[in-house]
Amino acid sequence: MPKIRLLVIDDSLFFRTFLTRNVGRDTSIEIVGSFGDPVEASRNIQTLRPDVIALDMEMPRMRGDEFLRTVMPKHPSVKAIVISALSSNVFDAMHAGAIDFVGKPGSTPGFDESQFIVEIIEKIKVASKAHTHRFADQVAVRPAARPAAAPPPRAMGAASKNIIAIGASTGGTEAIIEVVKHFPASTPGVVIVQHMPPVFTKMYAERVDRICMMNVREAKNGDRVTPGTILIAPGGDEQLYVRQDASGYYTYISPGAKVSGHCPSVDVLFDSVAKLAGRNAIGVLLTGMGADGAKGLLNMKRAGAHTIGQDENSCVVYGMPMEAYKIGGVSEQLALSSIGNAVLRRFSGR
Repeated sequence: MPKIRLLVIDDSLFFRTFLTRNVGRDTSIEIVGSFGDPVEASRNIQTLRPDVIALDMEMPRMRGDEFLRTVMPKHPSVKAIVISALSSNVFDAMHAGAIDFVGKPGSTPGFDESQFIVEIIEKIKVASKAHTHRFADQVAVRPAARPAAAPPPRAMGAASKNIIAIGASTGGTEAIIEVVKHFPASTPGVVIVQHMPPVFTKMYAERVDRICMMNVREAKNGDRVTPGTILIAPGGDEQLYVRQDASGYYTYISPGAKVSGHCPSVDVLFDSVAKLAGRNAIGVLLTGMGADGAKGLLNMKRAGAHTIGQDENSCVVYGMPMEAYKIGGVSEQLALSSIGNAVLRRFSGR
C-alpha cells in the first residue's frame, strides 16, 4: 500500500523538527517536505504531491485559514490538518475546508507528548481517506430574523418534554452548524457531543452562538435543557448525561472513563436520552470516524425516538453514521443540507 505523503508547514523550526521526527517513525507515512513559510510551501505543492498537509494556524505572511482558502482550492485532492494553539481562529480553518485539528503542545491542560503524536498520526490517516467539504461563507452574527425553513413547530414553545440530541466527530464542527443554523428560537432544547479537545469546546459554542437564532453555550452541570437553548458537552475527561426532574431535563456532567473510545461520548448522551425521552426525542448522528453513537442511536430508536443519520456523500468521514445504519439505528438517512429541515418537520406535527 502506498505511503501517505505528508507536508508539514510551521514557522517554528523546533516544532517542525519535533513533528517530522516523530510522525516520520510511522511506516505508513512519508514526510515529503517541511516549510516554515506557507507562501514557499504553496509553490512546492505541485512538485511534492502531498496527500495531507499539517499546518500551523498562526504564521507570518499567511495564516492557516488564509492558506486553505487561497491555496487549497487549486489542489482539491490534498487534505489538511490544522495544528493550533488555543485560538478560535481554528474554526475559520475548519470552515475553509480543513478535515480536522489538534491542539498544539501547551494549548490545553495536561499536555502529553506521546498522546499528541498518537492523535496526530491517527488524524493524518483519517484525513488521507476523508472527503473535503467547503462551506459557503456565513456571517458570524446572530441573525435578526430568518424565515423558517420548515412549517412553524406547533409544540416547540413550551414543550420541554421534547429534546434533540446530536453527535459528531471528524468534520462535525461545520456539519453541526449546517444543521442548527436555521433552527428558530422556539426549537426544543438541543444537547450536543462533538469530539474536541478541552477548552476549544467553549470557543466553538461561542462561535455557534454568533451564527444561530438559538442561545448556544458550553454545558455546565445542572444546566436546564429548555426550548431555545443548545448545550455543547465540554471536552476533556467528563461524560455528559441528560437527566430529568419535575421541572424537565437537565445536564449531568461527571468524570468518567472513555466509552466507545471517547470522553465525552455520543453513546453516553444518546443512551441517557433514550431512557428518559423515548418518542419525544430526535437523535442525529453526523460525520465522524469510528462507531461512537451507533449503539446509542439504536437505543433511541428502540425507545421510540426518530433517528437521523448523515448520508455518505455529504460526510467528511462516513464512519459513525454508517455504523448506526448498518445495525439498524437510523430511521432515515439524509444529506447534511436536509437534516435541519427534517428535524423541524418532525416537531411541527406534534
